[in-house]
Amino acid sequence: MKLYKKRKLYSVILFYLYMVALCYFLFFAEFFGRVDTGREYYYNLQLFKEIYRFYHYRHILGMKAFLLNVVGNVVVFFPFGYFLPMMTKRCKNFLFVTILTATTSLCIESIQLVCKVGSFDVDDILLNTLGGMIGYLIYRVHQLWFRRQIKRKGMGNNERYKSEKN
Repeated sequence: MKLYKKRKLYSVILFYLYMVALCYFLFFAEFFGRVDTGREYYYNLQLFKEIYRFYHYRHILGMKAFLLNVVGNVVVFFPFGYFLPMMTKRCKNFLFVTILTATTSLCIESIQLVCKVGSFDVDDILLNTLGGMIGYLIYRVHQLWFRRQIKRKGMGNNERYKSEKN
């Protein structure tokens, strides 16, 4: 199997495994409070409200809660922005990946709102989108590094094209 097709196949498999794990943790994981405990449902429509609240009360809530909420929402979407450009040419555009990440995050938050699982939070949409953008940038840096490695080995454009397609 050619290197390009193998890479695309692996990225598709890893992306779908990531999406299954993401859905589990967002909708079913008891650790993250995804079980109906009879509590009143909470949602946030004010940008930066929850980020500020977690930062302001970090000494009470603990640094772990702050990092889990703020940094966790960014990090969890790194793979989304990283794997999309590997899977399809349409997703090689930064703006397209950003919009797709924001839309996906909005869908997830809306499902949480309708199903009353977790909480709908516009800050999560912002942080998830930022994570997808960073994942895309990591992908681009990885691509530049890969191309430099090929040049360093002394391959010309034709040989590099053949190695990427093989």
